[in-house]
Order: sequence, then C-alpha cells, then structure tokens
Amino acid sequence: MVVMANEVKTKGVSLFDKLFEKAEEVIINVRGKNKYVVIDIERYKELRAMELDKAYDNAMADIAAGRYTTDLEAHFKEIENALHD
Repeated sequence: MVVMANEVKTKGVSLFDKLFEKAEEVIINVRGKNKYVVIDIERYKELRAMELDKAYDNAMADIAAGRYTTDLEAHFKEIENALHD
C-alpha cells in the first residue's frame, strides 16, 4: 500500500493503524518517489531476526572455509585498506 507523505503529515501516525488493517507494510511516497517503508514492530523484529540469523550463518561458513584471521594487526590493516578503496 502506498501513501503520500502529505497525508502522513496531515493525519499523523494514527493513519498507520488504519492502513495496517489492510496491508502489512506501507510505502511512503515523497514527491512522486517511493522513499520509505513502514512496518509493524513485530514484523520488524521478525525481519531483524532473519537478518541476524543470516549474518551468523555467513560467519560460520567463513570459519568453516578458513576465511578468518586471529592476527589483529593484519585484520586492522585489512579494514584500513578497505576504507581507503
């Protein structure tokens, strides 16, 4: 569901309660472009948990494949080089 930013400004956050009865997410359109997505906090928690689970799985895969280092100096140098690229 898409709502215009001006409607959010005039009706306030109470608008979302009504919109969430019809949809799980609300896209806010600003000057003709979809710019923000508003979701219920419980849905946010679910998505965040999935994101963290994926990050954990990726880290475990890196460890299993030997893509890690215990050399802090080398790790910091790698980070510093990445920041300058």
